[in-house]
Amino acid sequence: MKFSERWLRALVGVGADRDALIEGLTMAGLEVEAVTALGAGLDHVVIGAIIECQPHPNAERLRVCSVEAGLAAPLQIVCGAPNARVGLKAPLALEGALLPGDVAIRAVELRGVRSQGMLCSARELALDSDASGLLELPDDAPVGQALAEYLGLPDASIELKLTPNRADCFGMVGLAHDVAALFGGATRLPDCAPVPAQSVRSRAIQLQAGDACPRYCGRVIEDLDAHAPTPLWMAERLRRAGLRPISAIVDVGNYVMLELGQPLHAFDDARLDGAITVRQAHAGEHLRLLDGSVVELDGQLVIADARGAQALAGVMGGADSAVGAGTRAVFLESAHFAPAAIMGVARRFGLHSDAAHRFERGVDPDLPERALQRATALLLAVCGGRAGPLQRTELPGWTAPRASIHLRRERLARVLGLAIPDSDVERILLALDIKLARATDGWLALAPTRRFDLAREEDLIEEIARIHGYARVPSSLPGEAMPVQPDAQARIPLRRLRAVLAARDYREAVNMSLVGAALLAPWHMLEASLPLANPLSAELACMRPSLLPGLLAVLRANRNHQQSRVRLFEIGRSFHPAPAVEREVERLALVACGTASSEQWGLPTRALDFHDFKGDIEAVLALRGADADGLRFVADGLPAWLHPGRGARLLDGTRELGVVGALHPLLEQTLGLETIVYAAEFDLALLRAQTLPRPQALPRFPGVRRDLAIVVAEAVTWAQVEAQTRAAAGEVLAELRLFDVYRGTGLDPGHKSYAIGLILQEHSRTLTVTDADACVSRVLQALAQAYAARIRG
Repeated sequence: MKFSERWLRALVGVGADRDALIEGLTMAGLEVEAVTALGAGLDHVVIGAIIECQPHPNAERLRVCSVEAGLAAPLQIVCGAPNARVGLKAPLALEGALLPGDVAIRAVELRGVRSQGMLCSARELALDSDASGLLELPDDAPVGQALAEYLGLPDASIELKLTPNRADCFGMVGLAHDVAALFGGATRLPDCAPVPAQSVRSRAIQLQAGDACPRYCGRVIEDLDAHAPTPLWMAERLRRAGLRPISAIVDVGNYVMLELGQPLHAFDDARLDGAITVRQAHAGEHLRLLDGSVVELDGQLVIADARGAQALAGVMGGADSAVGAGTRAVFLESAHFAPAAIMGVARRFGLHSDAAHRFERGVDPDLPERALQRATALLLAVCGGRAGPLQRTELPGWTAPRASIHLRRERLARVLGLAIPDSDVERILLALDIKLARATDGWLALAPTRRFDLAREEDLIEEIARIHGYARVPSSLPGEAMPVQPDAQARIPLRRLRAVLAARDYREAVNMSLVGAALLAPWHMLEASLPLANPLSAELACMRPSLLPGLLAVLRANRNHQQSRVRLFEIGRSFHPAPAVEREVERLALVACGTASSEQWGLPTRALDFHDFKGDIEAVLALRGADADGLRFVADGLPAWLHPGRGARLLDGTRELGVVGALHPLLEQTLGLETIVYAAEFDLALLRAQTLPRPQALPRFPGVRRDLAIVVAEAVTWAQVEAQTRAAAGEVLAELRLFDVYRGTGLDPGHKSYAIGLILQEHSRTLTVTDADACVSRVLQALAQAYAARIRG
């Protein structure tokens, strides 16, 4: 929202200077994003009138002008502007002027002709960006008057960054109420008195869109002078609000939109056929818009006549019914469109308009008639003409919603932590145009229809706090110390997980919980996700069912920025649909690619492999203490995104803690990854479970070691051999070590050899050779029966 400071001060009495005004607006939640001072450096700039204009004798593109400036004699000015002509009134910078940009004006010779000043464009005076020619002033501009005085300068163009809940401040009147509440001034609102009909010309209105358009006002105004100039005061207010004046008819509509917050649209009445109908567009219906584009409609809200759609309701008018230089009569529209009916329409067709920006956020439903009366009065004053009867059509029984709120004095003091006098509360709320009635415990408030954000007691308390001043609300610490929650001893602290992963070169990433369907589709996770009913965008349309798609996107972005060795982890929540209620699961995810270790002179460079990545996982699992001994990796039941030969599930008994392995080659190809990527994801609640350490006495008796080299089929995994060996050896087995895996000469094809060490130990006696041999015999027999294992010869 951009506006002129002088315009605001004309609507509300404010004694504060510009800096205080800006500070007050920002602290009240209406953030001032930019302030552009206007009119500085205009000393010695006056209104000049060109009374003679001749070609320059030595330059084809220059003209020698004789300019009347209210002095004893006309001045000779050399000018190159294409619109310089006899009778034109334009700004004239006299000798001694210092224009914006430190441009000093003095008498000089240009191509042999003396110039005693400079005729100026709007850009040279820092009033606008237009540098196409001289700034043309109205014919009645007084020659010789200071330009700053004539244009109402100095001024400032102030731009606000409004939050979506403050759509009422898209109009100057809504903003004026806030300023009046902040600084105690009185509002001077524009006159919206009814304009009596002077003509019987009208056009029927039909509402066929239900709640999308419950109220529509229209009026025919005939015998207009479309060539009438826009008044200077109106053109300047529009220009300082960021809108370029176009024509009087269009400018009046834009001016009322900025002033009251109600967008209007003017149709050329002669180009309409029959009744005005508000309806949903037919499938395949086409509409040529004011910007020249043609859109194909399929259910959007339109304003139509007997021939078809004439405007995209609340967004943009149609070219076929646009006003032009030959317009003599207009049908002026002022309607209320529900935000849900307009939201997203402009974005879908790649459009942007001030009307759509306002209707998407909500416009006062009681405003259309008042805005139409205001626009009618201005249009008649500027362009002449005769107004027909104002037609107001509404859905039967429809009324503008208006919140009635009970504000309790005790609740106000409790929430803010201070007692605000009743007189201050009433002054603030009344200045905000909130109707009040006193009650025994507080007030009964009736919110204005333009304030959609006022619905409950807390909303009124917030209004009082921001106007009273957040800085005046006392800050106090809690009276008691907050208890520190100790880490549960049966759970691994997250800081230890992070420390272990950081020590192994992993960096933590934090991603959004909202993801897009396009991110999940390659992982075949779309059906497992939770879609949002009303997403902000397609990229934030689903709750993530896994942390890995987002983490892989970060990995890919790092590789695209020339990071070949990437190791990332994330701790966050995934979201899962369920028959009765959705579930949130806290998870740990890891991804890694590149070399096994950082580049250095002491080790040869080699690619990261499954066992390296599995070692990182086992370092985390080691935090579980004795619980880590019961974990096992199994290679069945893998998800579709894992490589079938380089992946495993991590089981704790029958419970699955997570999965680990290389990405499926097809997924790597789809994601554009040119290297092998390893990924893992775990249920953090199960992963963090640990057994408390227990003290044990040092062994009093020596252990016995037996090394075995057993041959098994290639399909037999170490996890299977380990489980069978531990079961057969029993409690006497203190430690089991795998220290070699051999494939090659001396073994049958399809077989491999595991070299294992059995550390045997008893706590009550020294084991004999017979005891050790018996244990080894049981192990060999169990492996032979289970996997046809044999001793390597």
